[in-house]
Amino acid sequence: MTERRMRFEQLADAIRPTAVIGALAGTLHGLAYDSRAVRPGTLFFAVPGDHADGHDFAAAAVAAGAVGLVVERALPELRVPQLVVQRTRDALADAADAWFGGPSERLEVIGVTGTDGKTTTCFLAVAVLLAGGRNPGMIGTVDLRIGDRQVANDSRATTPESLELQGLLAEMVEAGNDAAVMEATSIGLAQSRTRNCRFRIGIVTNLTSEHLEFHGTLDAYREAKARLIDEAPIAILNADDAEFDFFRSRATGRVLTYAQETDADLRAADVDAGPHGTVFTVVGPRWRGPVHLPLVGSFNVSNALAALALAEAEGIDPDVAAVALGRVEPVPGRMERIDEGQTFGVVVDYAHTADALAKVLRVLRPLTAGRLLAVFGSAGERDRVKRPAMGRAAAELADLLVVTDEDPRLEDPDVINAEIAAGARAAGATDGERLFVINDRREAIRFALGQARAGDVVLLAGKGHEGSMIHGTEKRWWDERQVARQELRAAGWGGTDER
Repeated sequence: MTERRMRFEQLADAIRPTAVIGALAGTLHGLAYDSRAVRPGTLFFAVPGDHADGHDFAAAAVAAGAVGLVVERALPELRVPQLVVQRTRDALADAADAWFGGPSERLEVIGVTGTDGKTTTCFLAVAVLLAGGRNPGMIGTVDLRIGDRQVANDSRATTPESLELQGLLAEMVEAGNDAAVMEATSIGLAQSRTRNCRFRIGIVTNLTSEHLEFHGTLDAYREAKARLIDEAPIAILNADDAEFDFFRSRATGRVLTYAQETDADLRAADVDAGPHGTVFTVVGPRWRGPVHLPLVGSFNVSNALAALALAEAEGIDPDVAAVALGRVEPVPGRMERIDEGQTFGVVVDYAHTADALAKVLRVLRPLTAGRLLAVFGSAGERDRVKRPAMGRAAAELADLLVVTDEDPRLEDPDVINAEIAAGARAAGATDGERLFVINDRREAIRFALGQARAGDVVLLAGKGHEGSMIHGTEKRWWDERQVARQELRAAGWGGTDER
């Protein structure tokens, strides 16, 4: 990527500080908000975080070569120029935009937000745009696409911090992309990570309880999501969602709607869901015809409708868009089947909210000849409200539940899993009969696979495509799909045990 430099005073103009301490002079060679990333010639942004305050690391940044600081409060003990701002996250986003030359001005940026379905909708949107002759980049939970190269996103950040985000957009411009499809999370929107992305189209999938540990209330969570619709001149909204009227009221320009159950601009009819895909008829303003979607579950019909609505907004031939959706590859870790020759089904999915877990279990139930077993947990330091709700959903829809760890972080796994199990017990699940709590996730998977009989289906929910699990502050290797294969082989199915 092009090496970048900028005069200190020029970048200060982009940030617009409320006060300046010291003389701004010289050339900046980099920007950083992590003191460990500072090199000589760097401007350091002191960003307050959940567990640490960047102001506490400003001295380390200066020692590493930072030639200036952007702060929310002056640090007189440090003898370098300081730009005092009201909010360093906003300043970082403005500086990143200027540093990379305003890349979103040269891309059509399409944001996808919602509690569930963002990743799949992004994959489908990219497929439709490619079929329509466009060259989109992508930023999302699972993959990044820059130019025509698609690679795994190993960062565990769905919406990167503004500095990395603007850098990715700049890479797309240099690689010849003409659009960027990106997941816009509620936290990313609230923390100004998406500031200066200049969204042209905003897509909303749905809204249920999530991330209340950050937002505090469902209203605040909803407000954060609505920032995308406030900004984008074209809104694509799910008319089936309970929050549709709220998002519709926030739209400032053109609105396109999609639905399965209610009237909408694009509607799905005659949905036929099978074990290997879904067939449905699209009724739209320019076209009526069949779509053969190689993805399982009616919720993926909604995701496909969102992508078809994008095609409508872009003027892409509906026949071309429908054919493109018929050729999409399954998204890694989303309703992904694991087959080692066993006589029961094993499915890995990213479902990590009560609503998503319920949807997946409802999809799997008619595809299950025997019992439906669910292995799942809930992340530490995240929304606690959803934990008992997830337990209730699983107890109501699965035959056997195994509650286990899912990124406990700095929380006590016993506490997290007890809150989930309480919801399951309230819905009638009995310990030792239908309900089992096994903190260690590998042991939980091993136990569930050992319980499965011919015709059963075992759902491993919550981790999906992710390549790590976070215990305390340590990120440990974890690949749910690989672990499932290892345990199946250890049980005598397939090849040899790879552990």
